[in-house]
Amino acid sequence: MKYGKKDAKDHSRRTMRGIWAAALTPFKPDLSIDEEGMRRNFEHWITDLQIDGFFIAGKQGEFFSMSIDERKRNLEIAIDACAGRAQTIMSCSDQNIDVVLDLARHAQRAGADYIVVHAPLLHFLIEQDDTLTEYYRRIAEEVDIGIALWSHPDSGYLMSPQLCARLADIENVVAIKYSVPRPMYAELTRLAGDRILVSTSSEEEWLDNILELGWQLYLCSSPPYLLQSAGDLRMRRYTDLAFAGKEREARAVRDSLEPVREALRTTRPPEKPHSHQKFWQELLGQAGGAVRAPLLELTPEERRRTQRAFETCGLNKQS
Repeated sequence: MKYGKKDAKDHSRRTMRGIWAAALTPFKPDLSIDEEGMRRNFEHWITDLQIDGFFIAGKQGEFFSMSIDERKRNLEIAIDACAGRAQTIMSCSDQNIDVVLDLARHAQRAGADYIVVHAPLLHFLIEQDDTLTEYYRRIAEEVDIGIALWSHPDSGYLMSPQLCARLADIENVVAIKYSVPRPMYAELTRLAGDRILVSTSSEEEWLDNILELGWQLYLCSSPPYLLQSAGDLRMRRYTDLAFAGKEREARAVRDSLEPVREALRTTRPPEKPHSHQKFWQELLGQAGGAVRAPLLELTPEERRRTQRAFETCGLNKQS
């Protein structure tokens, strides 16, 4: 680690900035991890797309279908491929806290910059806030690495802005991926924006969150490498324009991406986000590959429809 536990918040404030992407994990036809494809993706994402950081082995990365050793290997590949040119945040989410702690310690030893821990599924919700406070406090006590919280409807509940503000007082809690309606994350920004970096995965809201809420971090989903190519860095461009205070130019560039967003949105089958995104990656020349059970592959017709939309969406595919 490049910082001590007591310096985690200050370090994140200085370095946890810009566009971070949630990496999909490419699998070969035999469903083994395509390590060479992963490395090619990271090289393209860093060198050509100028992405600042990567969320490793999260839900986009299909952590739920991987063994603990495979999740650890994912992180090791990412750290090696990034080679100090981009940062990494390792998903340590699991229902078993011993697995969370094992992954967190591995991330710290391996040289990850941060970890992220999803709010767990709770079967009894009577004392939810106290339960979650003790859960995150326990994890923070066991490691020195900076921790990002993650609240998403998948847990069956959403952590309130008030609870998140309380958790922001934990020494090495540095950020949150807050997948909630905008009024909730705006309230958390007001309550604790000086103690925790607030972010959400919605690319469509990213520009407004820079300009209106003063955000510095997009944490994170797949748009940074699905909406862009080596010859078309519009997400990077509007982000940099917004950071420079050039609102009108930033909005024009952001709005110009709407046909690409629409192509992705209208061709994605409701239960097949991973296979759809992986196919889109392949259309862009990236390593996509198969998905593991229980996820479903695209049908031939779904692939044809997606390719037609891709070819007419206005994304410049040339390097």
